[in-house]
Amino acid sequence: MRLYALIVILINSAFGFGQTAEFFVEDPMHKFPKVNEGVQLKHDFVVFNTGEAPLVISDAKVSCSCTKVTLPGPVPAGGSAVITVEFDTNGKYYLQDRKIILQTNTKKQIEYLRFKAYVIPADEDLDKKKEE
Repeated sequence: MRLYALIVILINSAFGFGQTAEFFVEDPMHKFPKVNEGVQLKHDFVVFNTGEAPLVISDAKVSCSCTKVTLPGPVPAGGSAVITVEFDTNGKYYLQDRKIILQTNTKKQIEYLRFKAYVIPADEDLDKKKEE
C-alpha cells in the first residue's frame, strides 16, 4: 500500500512540474501617432496566459526613466491582464523606439514588449505655427 501511495505521489509531482505559464500578446509592438513634445502617451498591452500555471511578471526593465510600466498581479491559467505603459515625451525628439524587458516565470523567463513614437520637438512646432 505504501509503494502504491509513493508511486501516485511521484506521478502527480511529475505532472505538476510540467505545468508552465505561457505569455502571449496579440500585438507586442505598439506604434503611437505623431505627437508634439510634452504629450504624455499611454498604452495598455493585453497579456494572455495560455499555459497551465499562473503567469507571474516579476519585473520590467526599460532604458529610460521616461517610461513607466505598471505590472499586473499573477495571471491565472487561461486568464488575461493588462500591462500599462506610460511614456513622457518631454525632452524626447523624433523617432523613439523603446523595448520593455519583462522578467517572467515562463520557459523563456524573458518576454518583450515594444513601442514607437515620433515626437515633434517643441521648437519645430512653434516654427510651423509662426509660418501659418
